Amino acid sequence: MTLSLGAQAASPLVLTPEQSQVDAWGAIAIKADPTYELSVHDMLSRLRAFDAPAQRGGSLGVHKAAMWLHIPVIAPEAPRTPWVVNIGYGSLQADIFLTSGGRVLKHVSTRQPGQTLLSSRTPAMALDLQAGQAYDLLIRVQATGPLILPITVGEMAHQMHEALREQMLQGLLNGLAACLLVYSLIQWTTQREPLFGFYALVVFGSAGFSLQFFGIGEQFLWPGNLWMSRYAGLAAGLIALAGSFLFLGAALADNPQSRYARAMRTGAAITAVVCVAVMLGWLSVPIAIAFMSLAAPLPSIISLPVAIARVRQKDPIGATLLAAWTAYGVGATLFVCLVQGWVPANFWTLHSFQFGATLDMLLFLRVMGLRANAMRLKAQEALRERDLMHSLAHSDPLTGLNNRRGLQQALQAALASSSDRSLVAVYLMDLDGFKPVNDSYGHDVGDDLLVAVGQRLQASVRQQTDLVARLGGDEFIIMACHLETPQQADDLGRALLRAFDQPFCLGDLRLKVGLTIGYALAPIDSDDPLRLIRLADAAMYAGKQGGKRSIRRNSGELALTP
Repeated sequence: MTLSLGAQAASPLVLTPEQSQVDAWGAIAIKADPTYELSVHDMLSRLRAFDAPAQRGGSLGVHKAAMWLHIPVIAPEAPRTPWVVNIGYGSLQADIFLTSGGRVLKHVSTRQPGQTLLSSRTPAMALDLQAGQAYDLLIRVQATGPLILPITVGEMAHQMHEALREQMLQGLLNGLAACLLVYSLIQWTTQREPLFGFYALVVFGSAGFSLQFFGIGEQFLWPGNLWMSRYAGLAAGLIALAGSFLFLGAALADNPQSRYARAMRTGAAITAVVCVAVMLGWLSVPIAIAFMSLAAPLPSIISLPVAIARVRQKDPIGATLLAAWTAYGVGATLFVCLVQGWVPANFWTLHSFQFGATLDMLLFLRVMGLRANAMRLKAQEALRERDLMHSLAHSDPLTGLNNRRGLQQALQAALASSSDRSLVAVYLMDLDGFKPVNDSYGHDVGDDLLVAVGQRLQASVRQQTDLVARLGGDEFIIMACHLETPQQADDLGRALLRAFDQPFCLGDLRLKVGLTIGYALAPIDSDDPLRLIRLADAAMYAGKQGGKRSIRRNSGELALTP
């Protein structure tokens, strides 16, 4: 031990009660094992070959080798509670050996489930240290991704406190992701809107990556499953990438067949193929990691011009996406710097990607809300246009009353529920004295008079059951429903005649016109809409011939016009 300690450039890690937790990187030396076969005894005999790391920030980057770390440790005083060595990163395989005098005193391995002494989301081991005795900690680590190694040695109470804080944070962030996932799936199921399904892919992939990266999956969801430990994080990242392509394409593409929309669908398809290939073993993990690293910024890069164009159009979707990409970009940049060892491994750098992805998901949720609101407004506009077209097709442009088409539609519906105790009366009327007004004062005055006639007729009928229409020229028609007796229909017609006893005041003009009314009853006289109108027309024509300003019913005895 004395010889091995003397060979190290760094001083031993001194554990004192004054420090509840210390960063082990000040005392670490490293050595690579490209064969993946060297044992702890091999390393104990080669302690002189260990070198000081180029950087002591807690990250060794990506290595195609197993890495051994040597930490000389000494506790001058008897510890109050056991010390715990902890590697604060879960996505790796680790063996931790406590040795002294060339003998292995304790061993914990994450590669052999059941050997760990602490139930932890990250590799950890309790140290049984004797006061004043020198120890060597040897740690063997390997991973398919980066070797991020925030190694600390601390008192068990402090380490447990830090572990609980991290569990609370992961519970909060992953609980939020679970809520977003359930919400998006419910919306996708009920509304059949693809945008919600694509958002669910983004949330599922991002949450799955975090579960693997921070060791929650290995701790609770798939403990001891080496296949999941190897592929879950990578597959989740690829799923999130494919979902990002599809989500942004659906959110920004007005035309599904545009070049931009096709490019986004192609990116999603390629990502899905890579994901399937790596899980089936057709593609190596390093190649898949390289693909994900290169392709990760593509959805944002491809979508950036479209988002900027939306911003120029004052569309809030564009500005929201720019904010989301900024948050995601900052988090991803810090994470890349951590992987390369350019920044130290601490709370903010370790969680930078998770925080950025969470904010990104929340802003994407805002994009969905804006998109849904835009679709709702578009649907309302379509309904307004439909109602306008319907109104134009069924209304008289001069008076605003129903035209012949509107009348026939309403009459058809009314006749379906008519009976002997619920009669439908159709009154066809022609103005008496309208032509002289038109000839004397011009068409403008004539048009104003027709509008006033329509308003008076509208005011003279029952608002809930009766309908006033203009057939053309100076001919109007009224449909009255739910009449109990023929006498009630006759009384209503005579009330219409009396309504025209008073002249019309149009500016300085006082104009008087009368009515000649013919009507028929359904289902007594007929239950066919066209025949009812023809019966009423024949009665009105007979009234014109008989002296005007009259009302007549045609029960079938008056000849119909051809």
